Amino acid sequence: MNVITNKNIKCTIALAALESVMDPEIGLNVVDLGLIYQIDFDEAERKIYVTMTLTTQFCPMGESITGAVKRVLESTFTCEEVFIELSFDTPWNHERISEHGQHFLNK
Repeated sequence: MNVITNKNIKCTIALAALESVMDPEIGLNVVDLGLIYQIDFDEAERKIYVTMTLTTQFCPMGESITGAVKRVLESTFTCEEVFIELSFDTPWNHERISEHGQHFLNK
C-alpha cells in the first residue's frame, strides 16, 4: 500500500481518517483495500487532491465511496476543499490490499 503524497504528515492524518470509509460490499476500508493512490495538498489554495480507484470500473457503490472519502477529508481538514479523481489507468488488483486487509479477508 504505497500512497504518493507531497506532505507526509498530512497524508498520514488523511489515511487514518479514511480508514473509517468502508467498501460496503467487501467490508474493508478504502485504505486497506489499496484504493487510495495519491493525496496531494495545495496549502496556498487550501485544496486536497485525491487520486483513487475502485475495485471495478462499474462498482455500484462508487459514488457512495467517493462521496464518503470527500466528506471524511473535508471534516478532517475543515478549511480545505477536496477534489476526487477516479483513475483506472493502474487497475486495482488484490496485490494492493494491505497485510491487515489480507488477514481480514483471509487471503
